[in-house]
Amino acid sequence: MTGNDGAPERSGEASRADGGRWARPAYTRVSRVHGPLMVVRDAEGVGWDEFADIRLDSGEARHGLVLDTARDQVLVQVLEGTGGMRFEGTRVAFSGTPLRVPVGTSWLGRVCDGLGAPLDGGPPIMADADAPAAGVPLNPVHREPPAEPVLTGVSAIDALTTLARGQKLPIFSRAGLPHLELAAQIAAQASAGGDPFCVVFAAMGLTRADAAAVRDTLEDRSAAGDLVLLLNLADAPVIERILTPRIALTVAEHLAFEEGRHVLVVMGDMTAYCEALREVSAARGEIPARRAYPGYLYSDLASLYERCGRVRGRPGSVTLIPVLTMPGGDITHPVPDLTGYITEGQIVLSEDLHARGVYPPVDALESLSRLMRKAAGPNRTRDDHLDVAAQVLAALARARHAHDLGELVGSGALSETDRRYLDFERAYQEILVSQGVAELRPLAETLDRAWRALAALPRRELTMLPGAMIDAHRTEETR
Repeated sequence: MTGNDGAPERSGEASRADGGRWARPAYTRVSRVHGPLMVVRDAEGVGWDEFADIRLDSGEARHGLVLDTARDQVLVQVLEGTGGMRFEGTRVAFSGTPLRVPVGTSWLGRVCDGLGAPLDGGPPIMADADAPAAGVPLNPVHREPPAEPVLTGVSAIDALTTLARGQKLPIFSRAGLPHLELAAQIAAQASAGGDPFCVVFAAMGLTRADAAAVRDTLEDRSAAGDLVLLLNLADAPVIERILTPRIALTVAEHLAFEEGRHVLVVMGDMTAYCEALREVSAARGEIPARRAYPGYLYSDLASLYERCGRVRGRPGSVTLIPVLTMPGGDITHPVPDLTGYITEGQIVLSEDLHARGVYPPVDALESLSRLMRKAAGPNRTRDDHLDVAAQVLAALARARHAHDLGELVGSGALSETDRRYLDFERAYQEILVSQGVAELRPLAETLDRAWRALAALPRRELTMLPGAMIDAHRTEETR
């Protein structure tokens, strides 16, 4: 045991009270505690990212990760927070390896907190294998380009911003908009066209009411055994929020590339994650960058987003939907700005559509899926999909122009064609976009609704559609 002088314990017994066999000494000389961080002195042979086992004098167990080392001092971030921790009697043992997460199908159907501890009353997650929470870098030459669709059952997304397997497509929202409801609906309804599929939902910074709503929405998918739900609550330690997306992606990577499933990972709110990163950075005394976020925010986000994709020779895929709120609705804020550089498009929610009672309030002209042509069209969705999407977007742009013109000169001065475009805009919102929060729409129904909305326009305006396609899909009443 350690003496009063704080010298490290060097007996041959295991350092972990839970029966682990680290064969590493435990240290008791804690010299500083600040926020979620603690400094351990006289620690030898400790490296960055090592996992730490912490025992308080009360016998309580906590855990930590090594952030930095300098000579014989080690900076540790305590995952459960440092509240109630005293210098005297605190013992710290280092594993010699980074944090590892059990991986496998035992995660499916489980509800856990942000660190993977069960919230559903079940036993701890047990598995025959584990993997580092930070992930393993993938050689870019082993990546396959995203292809084939992941269908969400949400018309505004499936029709106009189709999601490809292996793509990263964020949802940009503002405070007060139903981004959480939309994310939960996507997680509840998404599919890969009959191929093995599952969802990993990582929620960060939720209130207890929002967490309960998410659990209710995803209850059926969880009961079916194809959902992993990680819930990080707003009152949980800030370090948990930083680890939640990493644990979720580690679980998803194994399910995809070892178990052969197509996995959709939904992560939100990423703004809450970035704020947690900023808080820890400030506690470490790092020099701040834009809006006090750490200078490595871009690389940190990239280390998460780039873990999705497809791997050559492996049947599965990891598709990512990060959800983030833009403070003040500012799309140039560092979080959405940097996210936009890394991802392949965005789905933008509109305050104006939300005020009109349209759900989901997706602004199609602000939204974009850069890989849609890889996932939609002949032999993937339906032959008319890409042409219909192009025509709908072109008509929406013309309708917006007509709306702006009407505000300048008055609606009575608009031409008959302009008024038809305004009719199309209303039909688009009522027929194609608006749907219930629990309504699952097959893609065929979504595209048929798009044709019904386009029926508000005269045939001569459908310049993006081949004549034969118009003849095949427009009824006698709408020609």
